[in-house]
Amino acid sequence: MTTPQTAQHAIGSGFGAQSTTEEVLRGIDLTGKLAIVTGGYSGIGLETTRALAGAGARVVVPARRREIAREAVADLDGVEVDELDLADLDSVRAFAERFLDSGRSIDLLINNAGIMAAPETRVGPGWEAQFAVNHLGHYALANRLWPALARDGGARVVSVSSNGHQLSDIHWDDPHFERGYDKWQAYGQAKTANVLFAVHLDALGRDAGVRAFAVHPGVILTQLARHLSDEELTALGLVKEDGSFADFFRTPEQGAATQVWAATSPRLAGLGGVYCEDCDIAEITEPDQAAGEAEVAGLTGGVRPYAVDPEAAARLWELSAGLTGVDAFAR
Repeated sequence: MTTPQTAQHAIGSGFGAQSTTEEVLRGIDLTGKLAIVTGGYSGIGLETTRALAGAGARVVVPARRREIAREAVADLDGVEVDELDLADLDSVRAFAERFLDSGRSIDLLINNAGIMAAPETRVGPGWEAQFAVNHLGHYALANRLWPALARDGGARVVSVSSNGHQLSDIHWDDPHFERGYDKWQAYGQAKTANVLFAVHLDALGRDAGVRAFAVHPGVILTQLARHLSDEELTALGLVKEDGSFADFFRTPEQGAATQVWAATSPRLAGLGGVYCEDCDIAEITEPDQAAGEAEVAGLTGGVRPYAVDPEAAARLWELSAGLTGVDAFAR
């Protein structure tokens, strides 16, 4: 493993775990900017859409459930909905082609959609669903949209990861868990992949002015936890014995703040390829060093070295290109 990038250090942003989207966007005008937010119609995705649109951006929300998405964003000005199923690479290609045909540039791409701790599910040619949806679909989407991202320079790509990346490195010898499925290992792998994707996309894209970031949004009660039983929520420390929620839960506005900050903050100019949390760049931590606002199933703050390792990031990019048949940077 190589030494992770030295930019992976807190910069004293002035914000923190309780900051909201309104606070991190104060004084920032996004008029004339275009953002794409996957999953931008529920949970922290909807709050991200709301915040960016409120700051003047035009927001495109690609959604698998278009009618539900249209209802969710109906009261927001400057928001449009299109069709996208991240588990289906033909759907990813079709969406990207429709967008590119519009001739518009992308200023912000926020890869927000995802699934967590799902029961074993196979998509496409037999891919494990969490790796496929959380990583491969977004990998293919960003590569398909590359001409629009690179057109004007200055675009940012934000991948919503999680401190769940601490659960697992990439299972290089069995990324699709064909030799036995564990939903938390699969989730951890997918979240690590989100970070490594940002590391390598930033390395490839910075000469074109495109920078990439990965973020941990914090613990928020959303539909992401729909696969977890009440017993599991209690065992993870997310729900107390009396049925109330743990004290460390954030509101959706707080949960969306870090990805909105990463997408828009002037403090990140000239930076990229880093993992952010609590509206700042996180520190690199080993398991016995990590410290955060709360421990959930042993997870704490910071980013593991394996998730920001440039060599691993390049290896994952090569694996993803082979699986999807898409690579905007292939010679």
